[in-house]
Amino acid sequence: MISSALTFASAHIQGPHIAWGPLTTVGVLALGAIVVLLAGLHPASRKEGSRLLPALTIVTLLATITADIWHFGQDQLIIAGALRVDDLALITDMVCAFSGITAVLVGFRSAGPRHAGAGEFHSLMLFSIMGMAVLAAAADTVTLFVGIELLSIPLYVLCAAEYRRSRSLESGLKYLIIGSIGSATLLYGLALIYGATGKTSFGAIAQVLSGGTGRNLLDNTLLLFGMGLVLVGFAFKSSIAPFHQWTPDVYEGAPTPVTLLMVTATKAAALVAILRFTSVAMISAQSKWSPMLAVLAAITMVVGNVGALGQTSLKRMLGYSGVAQAGYMLSGVVVGTRLGASATVFYIVGYVLMNIAAFAVIQHVEQSTGEDRLSGLRTLSKRSPALAWSLTISMLALGGFPGTVGFIGKFQLIRALVDGNHAWLAIVLVIAAVISLGYYLRVVAAIWMPASDRVRTESGEQLAPIAGGSPELDLVPRVPILLVAVVTAAACVVLGVAPQPLFHFAAHAGAALTSLIP
Repeated sequence: MISSALTFASAHIQGPHIAWGPLTTVGVLALGAIVVLLAGLHPASRKEGSRLLPALTIVTLLATITADIWHFGQDQLIIAGALRVDDLALITDMVCAFSGITAVLVGFRSAGPRHAGAGEFHSLMLFSIMGMAVLAAAADTVTLFVGIELLSIPLYVLCAAEYRRSRSLESGLKYLIIGSIGSATLLYGLALIYGATGKTSFGAIAQVLSGGTGRNLLDNTLLLFGMGLVLVGFAFKSSIAPFHQWTPDVYEGAPTPVTLLMVTATKAAALVAILRFTSVAMISAQSKWSPMLAVLAAITMVVGNVGALGQTSLKRMLGYSGVAQAGYMLSGVVVGTRLGASATVFYIVGYVLMNIAAFAVIQHVEQSTGEDRLSGLRTLSKRSPALAWSLTISMLALGGFPGTVGFIGKFQLIRALVDGNHAWLAIVLVIAAVISLGYYLRVVAAIWMPASDRVRTESGEQLAPIAGGSPELDLVPRVPILLVAVVTAAACVVLGVAPQPLFHFAAHAGAALTSLIP
């Protein structure tokens, strides 16, 4: 009786059709993560300085980028509409994979893989990037939450990878607590939206809100409350003020390669998810969410830049800088047009390049001085002019100096804001960018300050310049760090002078939402 019932059920239950081709990116990352984890059990991979696991991780990420390029130009809804594989998702995948490659190179022989185990460390990094790929392609609220969690859970562990260091453990614990609150808020908001619309698909929600089913839900309290909770959940994940308090502490305490991945790839994936959710599922309710996001963007730009002014830790400074930069990118989402989407994607790519260059240099500073303080830069120009110039270009680009990708990115955002009747927010963006020069130029001054000058630390004491290096400190930049810093800094200049290739990529991403964005 029971067996016949099971046979009958299995005969009538059919799962969704799966197009395996567009799923190549996720499959490559999943397979690579498992292979890296198993390879970590081999005795050869546990030897000091082993290149096996970093090499396997980089090969996996290069294969991911290759798969993304192979499918570029396609636009497919797969797995019963759960994922949308389009140019926006593929560009985000490539950005996240590139960030992962640089994080592996910068973190080679760092303390994190040694303490946590190289196999586990690199495998968790790949699983997190897989979560970013799912999040960027999510076209359903269920898939959206799965992507957020798959992205976040490995990062909770990675932040505490250097478990012999109290600040790393503190970083992991804080990120776990705040990340869980953000996830719970997001999930509750998605549940309320489902309760109001009866749908989980972005397209179906958009159809309901546009009145396609004969119901007008734009003033529905359940829907508006759910929308607000979803935006708050995204704000926690994207370091948007006033939900950014965890950011400086977590970024400072986490291993620098992990911080690099969080600052670049995590933020890129989260902002693309916000862009897709608002511009597809909630496009008919733009009059409701746009003012809310505009205020959050303005607050974020000001709070982030003002908070960075008094910092002497480079990682905390760039943590606050990342908050401000999230405000810049959020302003492109506010517009809700194709131009705004393209400007946001353009800035995301530029932001990733600028921060990779900065964190590569910070990793060297940590290795050579034992800390990430501003005072550690005062002999960098003599020890390594290439790294000094890389960090200088990164700071100037983040500040929006002409001739850098940061200037073009800010110009595009301002253009989109003015074109979308948000001129007041464009003015706030300009003011915030001027404020940011107060700390970006301070970093540049610390780099090129003569070695004979004294530098005042955050406690007020004066430090004499470093005459030489202690034998146990690594004063010579490692080749991977030098390579990452120089290449990404050069890209900031090249794309600032000739931004057409990046314009082309950004236009593809904006066109991916053509059917639903005016």
